[in-house]
Amino acid sequence: MGEMILEARNITKYFHDPVEVKVLSEIGLKINKGEFATITGKSGCGKSTLLYILSTMDTDYNGELFIDGEPMKGKGEAELARVRNGKIGFVFQFHYLLNEFSVLDNVMLPGLKLNQYPPKEIAQRAMRKLDMLGIGQLAQRKASQLSGGEKQRVAIARAMINDPCIIMGDEPTGNLDKNNGEIVFNLFRRLADEFQQTLLIVTHDQNLPPVQTVLFRWKMGKLWIVARSCNNMPQIFIRKYFGNQFPFLTQH
Repeated sequence: MGEMILEARNITKYFHDPVEVKVLSEIGLKINKGEFATITGKSGCGKSTLLYILSTMDTDYNGELFIDGEPMKGKGEAELARVRNGKIGFVFQFHYLLNEFSVLDNVMLPGLKLNQYPPKEIAQRAMRKLDMLGIGQLAQRKASQLSGGEKQRVAIARAMINDPCIIMGDEPTGNLDKNNGEIVFNLFRRLADEFQQTLLIVTHDQNLPPVQTVLFRWKMGKLWIVARSCNNMPQIFIRKYFGNQFPFLTQH
């Protein structure tokens, strides 16, 4: 059994406006260090809602959430912000880079906010992340001068700057063409394989390269395991969703 990075127990979520609707029901999930998990499904199926709960950005839910063994339930916003900045890296559909800043400055920002190292060391760490992703030569360029694929790789480097326990991505290839989308997913797999980086990515794109450790697909209100590797399989279980018992379909 590997070191557990993320665990959710009985996560249930309601929307209350204009009427009360249950959107997630008793979801449980476990992911160990170095695993690369993706959840795919159509827009509106609940995958992004689940991700925002797992990332601590949504605290209006029932159930328990543990990140790196630390319980999140009951923590105040300041404590959750500390967890997000130090233990979680985020990659969104939109890169959210500051166009007037250099690539290096953009990558450094979360490190400066965490304030765990002096600025000079943060800059060195940022350069190492850029080099890992093959874009070190872009360090002094303005973000506005980059292509879409380059911007998303900078966003990945920024997500890595504080050496997070887990990187979470919400449709990180949604604005990229097929080629750049495959490049990004292959980078994710390299981070998992070579650097034991844990990743959890949600996407509606069901045609991405099969590079993840495990693939989950939301279909007809249920989460199916449709592909898995024999090694490093995340122990993910879903007991109920919309009140239904979850079946599991596994293909090797």
